[in-house]
Amino acid sequence: MNRRELSGLLLAAGLAPAFPVAAQAATPVEGKDFTRISPPQPAAAAGQVEVLEFFSYGCPHCSVFEPMLDAWAKKLPAYVTVRRVPVPFLFNAENFQRTYYSLETLGLVETMQKKIFAAVHVEKLRLDKPEDIAALVAKNGGDSAKFLAAFRSFSVATAISRARKLTTDYKIDGVPTLAVNGQYLTAPSTAGSAERALAVTDWLIAQSRKG
Repeated sequence: MNRRELSGLLLAAGLAPAFPVAAQAATPVEGKDFTRISPPQPAAAAGQVEVLEFFSYGCPHCSVFEPMLDAWAKKLPAYVTVRRVPVPFLFNAENFQRTYYSLETLGLVETMQKKIFAAVHVEKLRLDKPEDIAALVAKNGGDSAKFLAAFRSFSVATAISRARKLTTDYKIDGVPTLAVNGQYLTAPSTAGSAERALAVTDWLIAQSRKG
């Protein structure tokens, strides 16, 4: 979802992926399935490959993509690291950025990631107040006071600044988008489907691994 699609956000929420299913076996084509990042961004340490997922809790396509991304990430080899980057656009952006980094600080991303998406896109909760998000965390076994302390912390504010810079440096204007090792970008909307985007990402990881 890009910034221009914001007005259609609620209409799209909760729907099945809007991207057509594409053949998964074809070799990815630059300019069709992926693009190069220009200029390239700092890559992971030698022997490692980093994948960034740029996302927003306010994006219905990110909500649909999350279970597939999660299952895919759990099968990756040890030399691949997946890191989420909440973007500073779409509705409620700063609250959602603070939410993600607060969950990360408290070790609750695995527990809460899909539940935040469900609250926004299935239950239709606005979650535009920190206290409402903290109540959702508490409902799912977290500590609301600790969540709010993290939400308002300097470390979370610093993480948000880094996320904004990454979004700018990678020239991200739509989500979900996957960046591979500072060199390549792909997305369900680019590759033709969520499944194809992950297959393309696998191929790009292999290319990055080759050096």
